[in-house]
Amino acid sequence: MKWSASIKTVFIQSVCYLFAVLFVYAAVSKMLDFENFQVQLGQSPLLSAFARWISVLVLAAELIAALFLLIGRLRHIGLYCALSLMVMFTAYIFIILNYSSFIPCSCGGILEKMGWNAHLVFNIVFVFLAASAIVLDASVGKARNTGYSFLAQTKWIAVAIAASISAVALLYMSSEEVMHHSNPFIRRYPHHPAEYSASFRLKYSSYYIAGFRGQRIYLGNYEFPSYLMSLDSSLKHQKMERISFSPDSIPFKNIYVRIQEPYFYLYDGSVPAVFRGDAKDWRITKAFKGVPYFTKLAPIDGASIAFRSNNSKKLAHVLGVFNMDSVPKISYKRNLLQKQIDGIFDTDGTLLYSEGMEKMVYLYYYRNEFIVADKYGSLAYRGHTIDTISHAKIKVSELKGGREFAMSAPADVVNSNAAVFENLLFVHSLVRGRYENEKLWKKSFIIDVYDLSSGSYLMSFPIYHTSSSSLNSFAVADGYLAAVIGNDLIVYQLKDALKKEIKKE
Repeated sequence: MKWSASIKTVFIQSVCYLFAVLFVYAAVSKMLDFENFQVQLGQSPLLSAFARWISVLVLAAELIAALFLLIGRLRHIGLYCALSLMVMFTAYIFIILNYSSFIPCSCGGILEKMGWNAHLVFNIVFVFLAASAIVLDASVGKARNTGYSFLAQTKWIAVAIAASISAVALLYMSSEEVMHHSNPFIRRYPHHPAEYSASFRLKYSSYYIAGFRGQRIYLGNYEFPSYLMSLDSSLKHQKMERISFSPDSIPFKNIYVRIQEPYFYLYDGSVPAVFRGDAKDWRITKAFKGVPYFTKLAPIDGASIAFRSNNSKKLAHVLGVFNMDSVPKISYKRNLLQKQIDGIFDTDGTLLYSEGMEKMVYLYYYRNEFIVADKYGSLAYRGHTIDTISHAKIKVSELKGGREFAMSAPADVVNSNAAVFENLLFVHSLVRGRYENEKLWKKSFIIDVYDLSSGSYLMSFPIYHTSSSSLNSFAVADGYLAAVIGNDLIVYQLKDALKKEIKKE
């Protein structure tokens, strides 16, 4: 059936008005809550790295397209603008649904009420409307100007569609590369990568997570170091274990227990002593003789440990490996920690060991850097957390003629604590990123997740405050995260967004 010129004109004008209303409404909705719109783009897995300028560009494009559609002599250009925008929006949603690591929130306005699949169908319908209007407008124009050609318009439509899809695909690939490896301090918060599961009220605030054995969480207590409390991951079944140990005359000050199956380790850095026992009967069976004084320790295997000591020039920190079966037993790795100010406070941090990757990890407190080394202490690479603080912001004073050092001003902590499981590094960050909700920071601890196998940032998620806003310790096991927050033991279940990133060797 052939359409008359008047019907074509009515259809074209109706499509132009429909697009103009849609674009103006969408643009105004975004402008009225522009900050939230930027936050949503910042959380997008496609556009995170370019959220600042894309947020402005989208608004401008929608308003310009609407203006062109309402001006008769510019409406043909306006229809191409409308087509390109709708194809871009459609390609964006298609990639979100099929290729992105998570699905973000919607874009605001009327579309916020739609699900992503309905949103996709909505956009496809408008793509067909724009393409139809362009073709009909070309046929109407042909009667007035022989320069118009149906074949030419279909070719240009194809070019516009291909260019629009390519632009979105290029943005996606570029943004992914930037976010994972050159992050401009924009966090990604997928929907519930870790969900609250259970809590248990502790009698003392002196508990810490000593480790995991089987499906049980073990808690040590600084005030009662000979006792371990264990609970299953549901926190319903509680047990108490007593460590059988007679320290004789060793002047322990602050005993710490670490469980790494099949062993447990008992140590105190104020004295050069490390003991190993069997976690089946909780009896000490081995002493690591010849261990140097240390300030941090991470068990590697039954015979070796990674440690941090001050046996360097001007008491500067140094990392090392102790192996009771090797000669010599102690191997200092003086090239690992890099001094910025004093070599003591500026290199302070958290020492961890990944059994799955057989890698040592050292995360600095006051700068955006972590070190990954093999179990012998050889450097694998230096990685960076996504915040922008590359130089420690601390002030240090020398006391007693340079024999002692002290902080002379409060320090800006960047990475407060960390845990490692297989290839994943979990970092409790104290620095707020771009496009982040202030309320979320006030009521939760933000955990950033990195892939140690590639040194890349993956995602972030919150652990919410309980009656306390103090995160004493946390650790990650297969399938869940456990945290001691004040007097509460909390368990979060890891969901698919996180589980699929775990690479077991």
